[in-house]
Amino acid sequence: MQFYNTMTRRKEPFTPVRPGKVGLYACGITAYALSHIGHARSAVAFDVLVRLLRFKGYEVTFVRNFTDVDDKIINRANEEGRSSEEVAAAYIEAFHEDMDRLGVRRADVEPRATEHITDMIDLCRTLLARGKAYAVPSGDVYFRVRSFSGYGKLSGRSPDDLRAGARVMPGEDKEDPLDFALWKAAKPGEPWWESPWGHGRPGWHIECSAMSEKYLPLPLDIHGGGLDLIFPHHENEIAQTEAALDKPLARVWMHNGFVQVNSEKMSKSLGNFQTIRDILESYLPETLRFFLVGKHYRSPIDFSLANMDEAERGQKRVYECLRATDQALAAESGKKATPAALTQLAELKNEVAALDAAFMEALEDDCNTAAALGHLFSMTRAAGRVLDDKTLRAVPEGREVLALFRTATEKWDALLGLFGQEPAAFLASLHAMRARRKGVNVTEVERLIGERQQARAARDFARADAARDELAALGVEVRDTPEGPVWDIA
Repeated sequence: MQFYNTMTRRKEPFTPVRPGKVGLYACGITAYALSHIGHARSAVAFDVLVRLLRFKGYEVTFVRNFTDVDDKIINRANEEGRSSEEVAAAYIEAFHEDMDRLGVRRADVEPRATEHITDMIDLCRTLLARGKAYAVPSGDVYFRVRSFSGYGKLSGRSPDDLRAGARVMPGEDKEDPLDFALWKAAKPGEPWWESPWGHGRPGWHIECSAMSEKYLPLPLDIHGGGLDLIFPHHENEIAQTEAALDKPLARVWMHNGFVQVNSEKMSKSLGNFQTIRDILESYLPETLRFFLVGKHYRSPIDFSLANMDEAERGQKRVYECLRATDQALAAESGKKATPAALTQLAELKNEVAALDAAFMEALEDDCNTAAALGHLFSMTRAAGRVLDDKTLRAVPEGREVLALFRTATEKWDALLGLFGQEPAAFLASLHAMRARRKGVNVTEVERLIGERQQARAARDFARADAARDELAALGVEVRDTPEGPVWDIA
């Protein structure tokens, strides 16, 4: 396997520090609001990475933190008239609910910043003792950026370049505008903890340094997060950790790309903020996951209703093929294939096997889910050629191709978290969601379909046609299959 390393700006073969074991740390949410599609993008990207590593036989310890003390949390608590602890707990619970719906597996360790205040204070003490940090009379503690010669190596920004745009905010007493807070003196009404520098709370960056070292041996095999965290968060993490411990923080740095909304940067000021819950009002959770996996994790991704509809259509095609495959494999077969059919089926069997191997190779090449999905669709088309030909579908060799295809699909679920649901049930849910978006009453649709079936059984074709016309007026298409009628929104 190889992964792109943000630090070196190239793909590198992956070799963990400890053979067979992987320590992975990803920065989690600041728990002050409902999670948005950017959070979903990062969570799904690292969920796929963990699934891949475990599929390859590695023993993975995955740590993802929660920031549960922060200015934004304090402000939200003041707005809502409750404590910071209550606000953080509520939004951490909401995050778990949203991720569960998206099929994102829980991290092995999910530490909260407030559970590790002592560890952060100890790290501050070490940095002070080494002359890498300093305390000011207000009770703030700052890291001396220029004391760390490697500052800027992840982001490619030099201290001199950064100095030009840096400034000291009112109330700060820094030696250098570049210096960042390790510990903040508490303001009136804020949560605080006892420290050698008075009542206060940790700075943002010190949290991850303390918690990653607490649960994983350094250097971490992989440290990850969104592209927006490269600077200043991850840059500052590197500086304070390596200055305190004299060892690298991580071997590989992986960052997922930004999410745009209708080709614009997502931001609250533009009014285009999309929470996960907003999206799941109109689309199934697996459709959102499929949309997110459809782009390479490092690429930008553009959320729009048109792009979600396109993802839904692609997902529908695959599930329809899976349903037809299961039906074909359940049917009896005993016919003998012609020499021409045997040749064609042998080629299709080899094609499915090659595409299955290419699917894995794509994921092993920097988690290239976009390329993997391309191979997935090619496998679906190969299976479709068997399904569309009654001669091929009815012979044992045709069933072998379909069985090989169905076995390959098990990896789609294990590695991507996609296409693992029972096809008929998923398609029914998909049709119901599409109907909901278009304002079609599903209960009425099912009533008319039942009425049409009863009329057909009674050979009352006039009434059956009338029911069909009523369905068509609702924008509903009905297709009769051996297993019964199947409907969808036109």
